[in-house]
Amino acid sequence: MTHKPRAVALISGGLDSMLAVRVIQDHGVEVEGINFFTGFCVEGHTHAIRERDRKRPKRNQALWVAEQLGVRLHMVEVVEEYKEVLTNPKHGYGANLNPCLDCKGFLVRKALEWMRAHDFDFLITGEVVGQRPKSQKRSDMPIIQRDSGAEDLLLRPLSAKLLPETYPERMGWVDRERLFDFSGRSRKPQMALARQLGFDEWAQPAGGCCFLTDAAYSAKLTDLWRSRGAQRYDLDDIMLLKVGRHLRPRPHFKVVISREEGETRFLEGYRKRFTHLRTVSHGGPLTLVDGEANEDDLWLAARLAARFSSGRTAERVRVEVNPLDGPAREIEVPPLPADSVAHDWYIGT
Repeated sequence: MTHKPRAVALISGGLDSMLAVRVIQDHGVEVEGINFFTGFCVEGHTHAIRERDRKRPKRNQALWVAEQLGVRLHMVEVVEEYKEVLTNPKHGYGANLNPCLDCKGFLVRKALEWMRAHDFDFLITGEVVGQRPKSQKRSDMPIIQRDSGAEDLLLRPLSAKLLPETYPERMGWVDRERLFDFSGRSRKPQMALARQLGFDEWAQPAGGCCFLTDAAYSAKLTDLWRSRGAQRYDLDDIMLLKVGRHLRPRPHFKVVISREEGETRFLEGYRKRFTHLRTVSHGGPLTLVDGEANEDDLWLAARLAARFSSGRTAERVRVEVNPLDGPAREIEVPPLPADSVAHDWYIGT
């Protein structure tokens, strides 16, 4: 081989992928990053909307990591392809609706396709043996290699010494002695390595950004599928499930009620897709109605909107109803008492 070896790194924006890239860069390998958009990992989505999170940095973490490393980052949208991974995972789900093992295999396979199409030589991930119970057990590592088709073209620099030798090691592009044997859930070794490599800032090394690992979000997605009678969703569904209170007072419709001004502004963008309500006599939330709601249902939705408004203790609250198929009108309703809002109406709380 006469050209300089080139590697493609899956960059999530977390500490591990940042370290994995820098370790391989230090071997003289040219590295470019790839980040796949499935729809379920939207860095900074919630704290960009909610007032209580406004002090947190609002940035795409993968882009920020690429900047720190000085690598080119390719962002690839795979929303439609990912639906099969989510709705029919061969290896099942984790604690919630997270198909972690199938997801990792899928992402590595897509990276392998991109690698071959662009004449790169091998793949890098920041996986650490034993770090995540659903996809990073030692026994999971060969499953990902097999299911993705990457086999020994996949190098995990942070745990390489605990795993079989890979093709880039045999070719001499990477020195196995300069790789690592990290394992387990503690991130202290990675943070120590980050400081050693000169990094003084990185993403909080836990949790990740995947909505599907969140119990409340998974409950909302399950409810959505149940109401539709099929595992169907689109990108708007993914975003809306992350915002507002979701209540299903009757099986055929639910309401999404904003919790603060930032969420109200966000939900304004969906007014043309849903019947929506707003309180006009008192300050209050924007409420979306999802489903086939009749007049009795809209009356109940208006009482719920009033319940979460500043007029919750008033005798009557005026609510503007904006149906999808007719003119806006105002109705006056008594707010629903707190003890009348059934606990099982709340989805994902």
